[in-house]
Amino acid sequence: MSEAKTEILNRIRGALHDAPTPAPAQRTYRRVSERAAEEVVEMLVDRLVDYKAAVHHETPASLPGRIAQLLGVSARYVVPTGLDTAWLPEDTAARRVLVDPNDARDASALGVRELNAVDAVVTSSTVSCAETGTIFLTGRPEEGRRAISLVPDHHICVVPVETVVELIPEALALVEPTAPVTMISGPSATSDIELERVEGVHGPRTLDVILLG
Repeated sequence: MSEAKTEILNRIRGALHDAPTPAPAQRTYRRVSERAAEEVVEMLVDRLVDYKAAVHHETPASLPGRIAQLLGVSARYVVPTGLDTAWLPEDTAARRVLVDPNDARDASALGVRELNAVDAVVTSSTVSCAETGTIFLTGRPEEGRRAISLVPDHHICVVPVETVVELIPEALALVEPTAPVTMISGPSATSDIELERVEGVHGPRTLDVILLG
């Protein structure tokens, strides 16, 4: 162990020798929404549109048609193992590159180069927070592992309306604490020192959100 690291650890031990107890966290913020469900969904739509995501309202009957429209006539796409195939348009089955396993250690898992060659990915979602316009993916079978939602340029994300909540505490209460959480607030983007927006830097350039209800 280096001398510097030893010194740092010794100082930490010295600071904690009397076992100080931190003050209880003040949880005076709102933890439960009092808004009507329709208002909460409208808030989510407003935030997502502001973040440059496209939002679509569909029913189970119209969902496959919308996904077909978003994919276009030639897009090759990937889906996670647990996605409901009834959501997918039948005439695009030949372009469904692979059903990707949840575990990256699976021999059939797509590598980064293979995912980069795919045009789009279709996933579901765990919960969405309207207050921040954030969609949570937690690696469930219908969402897949993190890589498939970060590498392809186009992400089509299905959000069941019953999973939309207003507040972050409400959203986190519906997330498995040990799950690998990916939070999505619009298409991937960043700004340089001159504040020029660049999209697709560390995730999809295009985000289509389908509110299913």
